[in-house]
Amino acid sequence: MDKCSFCGRERKDTNLLIAGISGHICDSCIEQANAILEEEFKKKNSFDLGQIKLMKPAEIKEFLDQYVIGQDEAKKFLSVAVYNHYKRLMQDTREDDVEIEKSNILLVGETGTGKTLLARTIAKMLHVPFTIVDATVLTEAGYVGEDIESILTRLLQAADYNVEAAEKGIVFIDEIDKIARKSDNPSITRDVSGEGVQQGLLKLLEGAIVNVPPQGGRKHPEQKMIPVNTKNILFIAGGAFDGITRKIANRLNTKVVGYQASKNKNMIDTANLLQYIAPQDLKSFGLIPEIIGRMPVITYLHPLTRETLRLILTEPKNAIIKQYKKLFSIDGIELNFDDTVLDYIVDKAVEFKLGARGIRSICETIMIDTMFDAPSKNKKEITISLGFAKEKIEKANIARLKAS
Repeated sequence: MDKCSFCGRERKDTNLLIAGISGHICDSCIEQANAILEEEFKKKNSFDLGQIKLMKPAEIKEFLDQYVIGQDEAKKFLSVAVYNHYKRLMQDTREDDVEIEKSNILLVGETGTGKTLLARTIAKMLHVPFTIVDATVLTEAGYVGEDIESILTRLLQAADYNVEAAEKGIVFIDEIDKIARKSDNPSITRDVSGEGVQQGLLKLLEGAIVNVPPQGGRKHPEQKMIPVNTKNILFIAGGAFDGITRKIANRLNTKVVGYQASKNKNMIDTANLLQYIAPQDLKSFGLIPEIIGRMPVITYLHPLTRETLRLILTEPKNAIIKQYKKLFSIDGIELNFDDTVLDYIVDKAVEFKLGARGIRSICETIMIDTMFDAPSKNKKEITISLGFAKEKIEKANIARLKAS
């Protein structure tokens, strides 16, 4: 009688019995073997700091250059921070008493300049757990929204719940400007998604043992908490800080007295005031001094120029035009764009002032009808002309005007 060679079950006791050359295996044993394999592969692919190939800052920046156009200043800061983070993790503290402290980073830049893209790109090359969290959903404990500890829940998930690996990871907190307090004065009433969240973040940024709910916040009150030490977790924060340039301008104009002062004033690049950002500007915007102090490295992203936007369209590995061409090639269609169309898209993006994201929305408006119709037709080649692009944009603008 046929029976499983592993567990001995007979055919009638199994759902499925697969025959081999000289034996059989049942479905239960297959499932168990699969679970063992997954566990073993997970162990092999786990984060092992001993296996890290330490990349120099110049090499990290070179990798970022493949995906992100421009922003050399921000790339240098990020590359050095990540490099130092690795060195800090590998430091043998038994050799001497010098302990390297982590340098959390704050990236300031207009919308669409590449803050989140920099974070996502650097995540591709890292050998430590990395996660991106959105500060806009965070609230004080006890209020509707996510608890501050949920930041570490995401990091734990990225590390496959390997606590030791998670404690050496990197967290990118996006939209940190959205938790700025509403005024420069300390709040009398509760600011549950602003100042309260900033106060809660302090212990994470500085380094503390935090009890983290492995499945997220309040929906599973019975879950067992996991203690995570944030001492070696590097935090990178990014935000648009819309309106902060006015505060920078006010600060730069405070001492406009005499000839020398007016001379210095003429030297200021008013087109890019973010390059003069200082901690006091962030305080005026609504970040509490304790948060600013725990993010000692502050860098900025340049506003995107017309030339940079034109390069973003076609140059990076994941350039928007390359993405469209790939999408159409899957259907066996060769897609081409006239150079005048690319210039037109850039002109519109500059007009809308939405940065690289504006480019994507303009391209979608131009391409949506073609993407809808092309798979059903037998065309092998499609060329997008300037007249076609203008027609689609003008049609969309008229539709929006009618809707409003």
